[in-house]
Amino acid sequence: MRWLPAVSMMLVSTISYIDRNTLALLAPTILRDAHLTNEQYGFIISAFSIAYMLGNPLWGYVLDRVGVRAGMTAAVSLWTLASVAHVFAFGMRGFAVARAVLGFGEGATFPGSLRTVVQTLAPAQRSRGIAVSYSGGSLGAVITPLIVTPIAAMWGWRGAFWATGAVGAAWLAGWLLLSRRSDLRQRPRVATVQSPPRLTDARAWAFVAAYAWGAFPSGFVLYQAAIFLAATFGKSQVEIGKVLWIPPLGWEIGYFFWGWATDRFSGAGASIPALRRQFVLLAILSAPLAAIPHVHVFGAALAMMFFAMFVTSGFIIGAVAYGTHHFSTEHAGFIAGLGAGSWSLVVALVMPWVGKLFDLHRYDAAFAAAAVFPILGCAAWIWCAGRPRLIGPTVR
Repeated sequence: MRWLPAVSMMLVSTISYIDRNTLALLAPTILRDAHLTNEQYGFIISAFSIAYMLGNPLWGYVLDRVGVRAGMTAAVSLWTLASVAHVFAFGMRGFAVARAVLGFGEGATFPGSLRTVVQTLAPAQRSRGIAVSYSGGSLGAVITPLIVTPIAAMWGWRGAFWATGAVGAAWLAGWLLLSRRSDLRQRPRVATVQSPPRLTDARAWAFVAAYAWGAFPSGFVLYQAAIFLAATFGKSQVEIGKVLWIPPLGWEIGYFFWGWATDRFSGAGASIPALRRQFVLLAILSAPLAAIPHVHVFGAALAMMFFAMFVTSGFIIGAVAYGTHHFSTEHAGFIAGLGAGSWSLVVALVMPWVGKLFDLHRYDAAFAAAAVFPILGCAAWIWCAGRPRLIGPTVR
């Protein structure tokens, strides 16, 4: 019973990624029906990402004070309505508004997950709890093609968004019952001992670099895989839907593998030298992503996307382990929001440019750029980690 809250957060992050990946999966059809370009699609993704970036630390701050029971109820209610709003969207502006509201609401996903884990599990169980609750995102990306493709085939892409709204409403019904537990009803103690991560603290920048830049390929693959496979291999929407669960499966497996590896070899984020080795290895393993446009076998391209997503999990788990070790868990929601929000900012800034490259059929340049981000994230983490501050006094 102690693990039920973490499992519930796994489910809500699963729903979150079903909602956001439905557009990515159905992008070839929606772009055709709505007469949108890839560049416009990039701006639609940016609208979601900017709102998601803003929502993450804000929801983290709120959840650290009002608790997960009320906070998650409000957030999931908002993004469920936003998901249904896609049914009525027309043109770039309509989709951008719906995505922005969806992104803002979904900003509570990982702050709520981490806040719930530290609130309901003992310290010795928290790394596994983080792996369980965060893995819902990759699980959602895995099952979205399997669930949404047949729905869209029968009722069209608008029917798919009606279905995502129904799933969100079902979770809310279950949450109203589960959140009656005493450990979920309680309001967190307002932190008075330690301040949250500040911009003067180099460790905050190390955390952001590893999370946002190291994990950027996950957003790149999630948002662009369907378009790339349709354009380069001539696959239909149904054919893509049958296999697009493969890349995020690597993400799902990676969460548990790198969660185990981080606990086993780096003291759950406590050992800077061990984490340095882990991030260097991950940066090297990210390089094959750049070669995907030069692969002309459909199955091989999918396998390489699978591997790229597997590697991405290592950056996320390593960064979160580092952040929760070096900053007070009293600020768990804010820490999670800072990581996911910074990742979303990078996605928001880069994806319109990626869309432009896709319009120009410069897939080689787009994939090469995506492969560079983990290298930059690793280098920035190495430079910042262990430094007491960037400017000003260290605030603890």
